[in-house]
Amino acid sequence: MKRLNSVKELISLREYLQKDGVLEPGKKRIRVCCGTGCKANKSLKLLEELKNAANQSATDVEIISTGCQGLCQKGPVMIVEPQEYFYHRVQPQRARDIIVRTIEGEKPIMDLLYRQTYGERAYHINEVPFYSKQKRVALRNNGRIDPTNIYHYIAIGGYRALEKAFLQMTPDQVLDEVDKANLRGRGGAGFPAGKKWRHTKRSPGLKFVIANGDEGDPGAFMDRSVMEGDPHSLLEGMILCAYAIGGRHGIIYVRHEYPLAVQNLGIAIKQAEEVGLLGENILGTDLSFDIRLAQGAGAFVCGESTALVASVEGDRGFPRPRPPRLSEKGGGVWGYPTNLNNVETYACVPYIIEKGADWFLSIGTQNSPGTKVFALTGKVVDTGLIEVPMGITLREIIYDIGGGILHDKKFKAVQTGGPSGGCIPEKYLDIPVDFDSLTKLGSIMGSGGMVVMDEDNCMVDVAKFFLSFCQAESCGKCPPCRIGTYQMMQILEKITSGNGESGDIEKLEELGKKVKEAALCGLGNSAPNPVLSTIKYFREEYEEHVFQKYCRAKVCSGLGILSINTDICYQCMRCMDVCPFDAIKESKEGGFYIDQVYCQRCQACYMVCPLGSIEINSQPVPTIDKEICYMCGRCNDVCRVNAIKQTSTGYIIDSYACKRCGDCYNVCPLGAIKFEEATPLSVNPISKGEIKGK
Repeated sequence: MKRLNSVKELISLREYLQKDGVLEPGKKRIRVCCGTGCKANKSLKLLEELKNAANQSATDVEIISTGCQGLCQKGPVMIVEPQEYFYHRVQPQRARDIIVRTIEGEKPIMDLLYRQTYGERAYHINEVPFYSKQKRVALRNNGRIDPTNIYHYIAIGGYRALEKAFLQMTPDQVLDEVDKANLRGRGGAGFPAGKKWRHTKRSPGLKFVIANGDEGDPGAFMDRSVMEGDPHSLLEGMILCAYAIGGRHGIIYVRHEYPLAVQNLGIAIKQAEEVGLLGENILGTDLSFDIRLAQGAGAFVCGESTALVASVEGDRGFPRPRPPRLSEKGGGVWGYPTNLNNVETYACVPYIIEKGADWFLSIGTQNSPGTKVFALTGKVVDTGLIEVPMGITLREIIYDIGGGILHDKKFKAVQTGGPSGGCIPEKYLDIPVDFDSLTKLGSIMGSGGMVVMDEDNCMVDVAKFFLSFCQAESCGKCPPCRIGTYQMMQILEKITSGNGESGDIEKLEELGKKVKEAALCGLGNSAPNPVLSTIKYFREEYEEHVFQKYCRAKVCSGLGILSINTDICYQCMRCMDVCPFDAIKESKEGGFYIDQVYCQRCQACYMVCPLGSIEINSQPVPTIDKEICYMCGRCNDVCRVNAIKQTSTGYIIDSYACKRCGDCYNVCPLGAIKFEEATPLSVNPISKGEIKGK
């Protein structure tokens, strides 16, 4: 590649590429998604087959490998130009059909076009509901260019913001424009990028610019998609930051679990160095700036700024108290003032400089301008990567873009902000999605994870899942996070296994608040969010787990009474075969029942039953009415788990030892055994039939 020695040469190169037809609109072209998601679904094989078929065709067609196009649920996906046909779930064996029927015959292949329901008309790309409400800024080039070809990026306007900055703006003017745009950090707390840049610039000495590409949230891949599909937008944003604050060295911190991102970033950095966009005297100016990659080992805590710096320096990723801040001398990498933003934040900067702060402010809300990238996952029809204007409602995201809840089930909650975020119930579906609104509800914007849950999700189990992740990823440096999250996990384990007791919910609330107040870093401060938000909005589910020993979603295996509905069961014996505890018994009448003394609530029978005859019902608690009981001792004699205890005032039932098998209920001659719920147990291991009537 020829080195560019001036801004004028960069402009001339772009003009040459455009005249030469690089990515020229109107040409026959197939853009195949080769992001990590589609790659896992054989998109590379599809790309190879398309190229082979194109070589055998007389029609000229360009085949391009692009980054993530967003609709990962339907991958592999592709866009066929110039008609803008959107094909989904394309298998390699269809490559020949696409070349012959669509490229040569100029007709769509109907079964590959996007449809939401059977018989519905097919959509072009601009009509697909998943894309129609999106506004792409950070992802503007994803799906449009080959990320390993710098000429593609330049031809469609890449590095134009850098041209403008060098020719028309001083470093202070670039900083002022970012400040005016009120670009808030897209990686977590939403701190204004302009203020951070300004604070770093004021610090004396050598300065570093770091991009945080260490997104460790389960199911989140926003930054990864930018690094894989449009790495030069990240590089351009970092160069503009270096120009504005006087940065000399740049570092992109990316986890080693992102091999495609590491590969494409490495190619992009090498290409930028070869053409003179990185290195000494960029484009003949006084700016000298280089960028290198630093690969992390995958620790979630290394997404925290001070832990990230420690990792870059080769130390263990421990957060440290602040001040000094990263932007101050002694606080950044190797003690130098350091500006750190996440990948998505830097990717927005070139568009802001090119189009102006007023353009950016026209998108989104007053306090949260611009767009945000989300990884939409969970119980929605269409999952994938979306970029929407700030201020859009959760309902629009879930139902209009995501296509609604899978199998038309009832929406229960949406969890935003990754494992440190909160769960938002149905009544808040119409709130605008911005930094302030989510914070008021006890959640966070975070890096952009968005997990949708339906009626089959247990909110206590959800809270336990996310807390277990945070607890496992805790660095262990500060006791509030190390010990507090562990104790919260123990209480949640106790509740979901059926051993919860009065006061456990209050203990969770108190512990959660203490951890938030006292933890050293952002991970610990936000780790209790899933627990506190689910208690706030779904307290009744916690109370059911604790007091009724019942999980309405039938998820927690330690809760509820499993029984066999003999009206449905046709005695296939699958439950008996799969039960590891031999709890499935055959009665004298020939039917099956579940012996509660042996049953461990593992739910193996529930999951294997083909007709759904295994039912999970609420778990009633037996008590002895001492005014009726005359201490005959029959209940004590028949109890197989020694749950009946004799005291000086009569018999009592140990609720922790009791298996709710119904033996004592059936043997009591006076009906002194009663249940807290109106409906007694539907299982009787003694008579092998129904519990005798009251």
